[in-house]
Amino acid sequence: MKTLKPKRITKATSVKAEPKLKKKSQEEVKEEKSQRVIGLESLSAPPGAHKRRKLLGRGPSSGHGKTSTRGSKGQTSRAGRDFYLGFEGGQTPLIRRFPKRGFSHINKKEYQIVNLRALAKLKTQEITPEVLEERGLVKDRHKPIKILGEGSLTSALNIKAHAFSKKAREMINKAGGKIEVIKPI
Repeated sequence: MKTLKPKRITKATSVKAEPKLKKKSQEEVKEEKSQRVIGLESLSAPPGAHKRRKLLGRGPSSGHGKTSTRGSKGQTSRAGRDFYLGFEGGQTPLIRRFPKRGFSHINKKEYQIVNLRALAKLKTQEITPEVLEERGLVKDRHKPIKILGEGSLTSALNIKAHAFSKKAREMINKAGGKIEVIKPI
C-alpha cells in the first residue's frame, strides 16, 4: 500500500490573492436599491416565524422527557384523553343544567317583506315579484313575498304577491287596486 505524501505549496501553485473590491458610494447603493424588483419570489418569512415542533418523550436531557410535559398521574396524563368543549371534570355541565325553552319549527315560512310605502314610489301599475326584484325591493323573486300596510297608496295598483296583511288588503282595495295571491313554488 502506498502512502501519500502531502504536496508542497510552491509559489507557482499558491492561491492568488483576490483583487480588493472598491467600496460603493452612497449614491451607488441607493441607485442599486431602487433598481431591485420586489415580488412574491423575493419575500421571506421574518425570523422566528417557523418554530420547531416540540419533541416529546426523548429522555430526561431533552427538557421534555419522562412525563412528556403532561405532569404526573391522573386523567390528563393518560393516552387517549379527549374532552369535549364545556367538559367540567365529571360535574354536570352548564349546558345540561340550564332549562331548555322555545321551539324552532322546521317548516317555518320566511317572507320577504315589502311595505306599501315602497310600492307607492314605483311608477308601474302592475307589480309582480319580477318587478320587485328588478327594483331591489326583494332579493329573490322565487322566495315568498308578503305585502304589509305601512304607508299609504294614492293610485290604484294591481299587486301579485304570496301574502298580504289585513291592513294592506284594506288600503289597496280602498285605493281601487287589485290583489292577486300567488301560490308558493
